[in-house]
Amino acid sequence: MSNITIIKKKISKFNKTISVSGDKSLSIRWVLFSSLANGISTAKNILISEDVLAALKAVEKLGIKVILKNNECKIFGKGVSGFKYKKNITINAQNSGTLARLILGLLVDCKYPIKIIGDKSLSRRDFKRIADPLEKFGVNFNLKNNKNLPLKIYGSNNLKPINYLETRGSAQCKSSVIFAGLKTKGTTFIKAKKSRDHTELLCKHLKIPIKIQNKKNYDLIKIQKVKQIKKLNYNIPSDISSSAFFIVLTTLMKNSKLIIKNVNINKSRTGVITILKKMGVQILFRNKKVYKGEKVADILVRSPKKINPINCPTNLNSGAIDEFLVIFLVAAKANGISYFKDLSEMNQKESPRLKWGSKILDLMGIKNISTSNSIKIFGNPNLKINKKIIIKNYLKDHRVFMTSVIAALSFGGQWYIHDKNSISSSFPNFLKIINEIKKND
Repeated sequence: MSNITIIKKKISKFNKTISVSGDKSLSIRWVLFSSLANGISTAKNILISEDVLAALKAVEKLGIKVILKNNECKIFGKGVSGFKYKKNITINAQNSGTLARLILGLLVDCKYPIKIIGDKSLSRRDFKRIADPLEKFGVNFNLKNNKNLPLKIYGSNNLKPINYLETRGSAQCKSSVIFAGLKTKGTTFIKAKKSRDHTELLCKHLKIPIKIQNKKNYDLIKIQKVKQIKKLNYNIPSDISSSAFFIVLTTLMKNSKLIIKNVNINKSRTGVITILKKMGVQILFRNKKVYKGEKVADILVRSPKKINPINCPTNLNSGAIDEFLVIFLVAAKANGISYFKDLSEMNQKESPRLKWGSKILDLMGIKNISTSNSIKIFGNPNLKINKKIIIKNYLKDHRVFMTSVIAALSFGGQWYIHDKNSISSSFPNFLKIINEIKKND
């Protein structure tokens, strides 16, 4: 079976209602919290992707029983100190930076060295950024090139609380330190640049001893050692990062409408919505509710008559960092010049995404000027592509693949997009939903 997706025809207008897969960030966090809980935790609508399966295999290696059937999962937690630390454990995080970084916070008390490995893409990413604060707890690391995977973590039975300043807006690093704080006597203090707060919300829901002060540009977090964590039964909401591709597809179409059901609209994740609204896209939240601390709603999108350019405020960056690739496609059709800056964090993802954003626009014939942390996009509302475009050698970054599919369906041309199996890490049902939308009502 070919691992290349070929698209030679634009999509026609549509009026659809869809559901997307469970939120990846919440799925992985559910696995980790449940592994520390006392009792059996059950999740429905858990994302069945390589990243989440890697998380389940990781806790199994630590002695936690897991039963996965269809989209329902049970985890038999043994308590905060319930992991079985054996000699020569290797955990394969596959492509998941979330898993690899967060689980390090859970392993700070491991009795024997544990090795963390990942795929080619993950092995290029920076792990010194999380090793540095965790070492302050009393943990030791051995990293390849003092920065990369594979690494070994050497736990401590004499953990000390720390003061941690997080300046990058990395929810992964912040969350890992929170997990380490749960296992450490005393109070760990964190001052963190605004980023996703799923970990904090789950701590609150589970009555874990955490205190949070939300300031304008940062959060102050105090975390103390927890004696026990209650089981977490969770119907995981749909993923807004996955939804963003269909929101943009609707935006780039004429006379189209889309409803996406039961999506996590956590304010730390809705930067894409705010940015697109500023560009003139009609987006509404319906049936809003709060579920286990997370805001959830149906998202209604209507294609706009005109797309406005944007000088994107940098305070929206952290809430849209995973969506900028596909946002750039909207800027490509805007009536004017759009500017995005302070985006160096994009290049800390599965691939150097900012570079790939510029490359895709170049291939499409959209003028752009990029630097190591910014891009200026000269929109063309009348763009029509009539040439062959090949997308390959992108480190199997699922978002590069999905962005390319949306571009092909929206602007035309003959697209040959390699490494279709890249979506297995985060969104295996992506092409199936695309085909649902393509079907006539």
